[in-house]
Amino acid sequence: MGLRTPIYPLHVEAGAKLVDFSGWDMPVHYGSQIEEHHVVRNDVGVFDVSHMTVVDITGAQGEAFLRRLLANDVARLGGPGKALYSAMLNGAGGILDDLIVYSTEDGYRMVVNCATREKDLAWMNEQSAGFDCRIDEQPDLAILAIQGPNAISRVKALSGKDSIALIDSLKPFQAGYSGQWFIGRTGYTGEQGLEIILPSDDAVTFWKRLMAAGVKPVGLGARDTLRLEAGMNLYGNDMDETVTPLESNIAWTVAFDPRDREFVGREALEKQREVGVERELAGLVMTERGVLRSHYAIWSHEERVGEITSGAFSPTLEHAIALARIRSGASELEVEIRGRRIPVTRVVPPFVRNGRQVYKSL
Repeated sequence: MGLRTPIYPLHVEAGAKLVDFSGWDMPVHYGSQIEEHHVVRNDVGVFDVSHMTVVDITGAQGEAFLRRLLANDVARLGGPGKALYSAMLNGAGGILDDLIVYSTEDGYRMVVNCATREKDLAWMNEQSAGFDCRIDEQPDLAILAIQGPNAISRVKALSGKDSIALIDSLKPFQAGYSGQWFIGRTGYTGEQGLEIILPSDDAVTFWKRLMAAGVKPVGLGARDTLRLEAGMNLYGNDMDETVTPLESNIAWTVAFDPRDREFVGREALEKQREVGVERELAGLVMTERGVLRSHYAIWSHEERVGEITSGAFSPTLEHAIALARIRSGASELEVEIRGRRIPVTRVVPPFVRNGRQVYKSL
């Protein structure tokens, strides 16, 4: 038996297919992954993401600590109520994890991946030496992600005046408190939506209210195809400690300015930026029949130049899409599927935004 979120009994009641996900018993789907994917693109669905790790950073030097810890610069937030996406790096510039950090009235709130929880917490505690700050995991909180074009209106219909006023005030990548609920305009699907961090008992009650209001539960399977269509990396697939942000299509998350900010991994990234990257993360499209899958080899002119890191059939586009780490500058790409090489088109992710194709060929 794995770890279980507060919503677990409701997943069982709903007939979810449960799988092990980094030590957690989580729903992969509730009957049809494709239908769950489409409900998020066309209406609204809710994900239980309470397996993720919430960490609060407080203290007089909390900001100074995070400016050292993260490749992106929390000073850009400019005060409470905003969010930032960043990588946390090792000394060689390798990605230990990717995360969202929110500024709050008391300091900062971070949400990191469950698979890297122990490693992340150990690294943060090690790096905090010499800083006047506290690092507090919040295991009693749950996270519900309500996503889709009707997500915000559906949540507002179930909310009180204070929560409605907060939601109306939020722009994308902003967040704030409504009582004990921390509500953010963030997500992992490429759609409008909210991520709500709330006490576990409240999460169970609110999940039931969402179900009664016609919001559909969505599992990890559709979450993966949605995030891939949105061109969002999955830690452990598209990036890990062996690659840097400059090789992972997230160079935009590295704040090299101001030049005097010394963050972990900076020296390695500056050297890499100077000489250029040998590998890059590319978007691929295959319109021939078939599915692109992780670890399929990518070829160019009879030379193997990389492999797929994430691939799937896109329910929205109705053809195969993938992210692949390839040799920089490689062109005229082919994917090897069961000994056969099939041409693929290199594109700039994302593939889908707000339910529509947005990718462009290079």
